[in-house]
Amino acid sequence: MASSEVSDAQLIARALVGDDRHAFAELVRRHQSTVRACLRKLTAGNHALADDLSQETFVLAWRNLKSFRQEARFSTWLYRIATNCWLADARKRKEELLGDRDETIADDDGDGGGSDQVHGDHARSASLKMEGERAAIVQCYHNDLTHEEAAYVLDCPVGTVKTHVLRGKQKLKLALAAWAPDAGNGS
Repeated sequence: MASSEVSDAQLIARALVGDDRHAFAELVRRHQSTVRACLRKLTAGNHALADDLSQETFVLAWRNLKSFRQEARFSTWLYRIATNCWLADARKRKEELLGDRDETIADDDGDGGGSDQVHGDHARSASLKMEGERAAIVQCYHNDLTHEEAAYVLDCPVGTVKTHVLRGKQKLKLALAAWAPDAGNGS
C-alpha cells in the first residue's frame, strides 16, 4: 500500500502501537505546511516565530499523541496545539514586556499600583480579546473550520467563536473603510 493511501488514523495507530517514528514523520510531512501557514497568520507574518511554534507543535503532538481521541480530525487537533503554543508564547512575551513596564512604574511612582496597574490590566484584557478575534478568524476563514471545530481548537464555547468572528470582521471592515476613497466627494 502506497503511503498516499494510508490514512492519518492508520499512521497514528502505527505511531502509537509500534512507536513508529516514520509513521509520525509522514503525519508531519502531510500537515506541516498547513500548521505553519496557520501560525504565520496568527503571528502576523512572523515566519521565524511561526516556524519555531510549528516545530513546538509537532514535538507536543508526538509527546501527546496517545491523548488524541479522534473526536476531531487530526489536522483540527494539530491546529488546537498550534493555537495553544501561539497563545502561550504571546502571553509570555506580554508578561516580559508588561513586567518590565510595571517595575518601571513602581520605581517611578513609589506606590507600585494605582491607575497605571488598572490601565495595564485593561490593556492586557483588550490584547487577549484581540488575540481571540484573530484566532477565531484564522480558524474559520484561513483553516476553513466550522464554528464548532474552531470552538474545539480554541477550547471555548461556539457562541464565543461566533462573537470573536463577528467583532473581528467588524474591526476589519472599519480598518478597510479607512483606506476606501471618499464616496461622497463626487470625484
